[in-house]
Amino acid sequence: MPKAISYTKGSIIYFAGDIDERVFILQKGTVIATTNDIETKLPVTEQIKNGEFFGVKSAVGHFPREETVTALQEAVCITMTIQEFEALFSTNKQIMMKMLRVFSNQLRQIHRKTESILSKGETISQMQGMFSVATAFFNDERWRTCLDVCTTFLKLYPTSEHVLEIKGMLAKADAHIKKGDLGTTASSDSTSIGTAAPLKLFELPAFKRFAKTYEPGQVIITEYQNGDSFYLIQSGSVQLTKCANGTNKNLDILKPGELFGEMAILDNSPRSATCFAVGPVECLEFNKENFEVLVTGNPQIALMLLRLFCKRIYDQKRRLRILVISDPQARLADVFCMFNEMGPVVAERQRKFNLTPQDLAHWSGLSPEVTKDEINRFVMTRKIEAYDTYIVVNNMADMKRIVDTKTNTRT
Repeated sequence: MPKAISYTKGSIIYFAGDIDERVFILQKGTVIATTNDIETKLPVTEQIKNGEFFGVKSAVGHFPREETVTALQEAVCITMTIQEFEALFSTNKQIMMKMLRVFSNQLRQIHRKTESILSKGETISQMQGMFSVATAFFNDERWRTCLDVCTTFLKLYPTSEHVLEIKGMLAKADAHIKKGDLGTTASSDSTSIGTAAPLKLFELPAFKRFAKTYEPGQVIITEYQNGDSFYLIQSGSVQLTKCANGTNKNLDILKPGELFGEMAILDNSPRSATCFAVGPVECLEFNKENFEVLVTGNPQIALMLLRLFCKRIYDQKRRLRILVISDPQARLADVFCMFNEMGPVVAERQRKFNLTPQDLAHWSGLSPEVTKDEINRFVMTRKIEAYDTYIVVNNMADMKRIVDTKTNTRT
């Protein structure tokens, strides 16, 4: 049962870094949450209002607390377990939709900060962004995917200055496809980060009218396009990519039972990634109008979305911490640290990562040339062994030491 706990003035409800799976609601009093800004490293304080939840992301996502929460005046908080919180969340439609929108907006803000760093502060229009996406798929020789993005571009921007280039790429992609060459396939190493929804519910006849099928390489969602639909995968796999600095970064491969495209529905913003079929794919397509009805009518989907947002926010903040590091060697070292954190806990100092120099350039936001130079420096000092398709870090403690001594980003 949820419990009411009283806190005296100056009490710490929890510290940043704590492992604590309780969720709190402020019943009365004055409580503040303090974090360090990822970019400036300066403390940021936010007052929690009466009736507001706090501690949700770390509890639901099973992550360490990101903030220190302090009672400025005497306060009373309702505490509950994850199970108690999820039961409340699942039965209160108002709380459900408000929290999903808040988390969606938080994730979008992190995306914008990340994009700003990668683009060095330059503002990119939706048209220019989509042109970059099409060019990146063309350069990657993903012909079917390139053709779809080019077709969408011409429909949306028929008078753009890039029309001739787009038509040229489209013609070349079409020629390859007619020869039976769909182009480069998606990465098979990617692992899904989502949480699958129970599919039996969606096998009912009432859902058949939402069914869509896609061919290998066919685009379902184009980055930078305005969105009014979201999708649930019934069969097959869907690749997510994001364009940064003119190249497409593989973000994830989603499996049956997983949702995608929900962010554009919740915060009325352009698509943040391109999603295309890896092989034959069957999806259920839901529009903006029936999103709320579907989610509030099926609490398990709402809970899946909540968990997904918690993980995505945590993962994106982790990547942002890498991008704000100024020292290139420390950036690459922190990429290794990040992938080490993502894997199972092991006692061995030596770790093997299925990362290529191109992958390291993507994750670190460094140019391929700088990345290659830094890899060579690591190899010469025997900190890593670099191969075509993987890299061996000889001592993870060395990587952590480089990050700790050359930056102030780790707390």
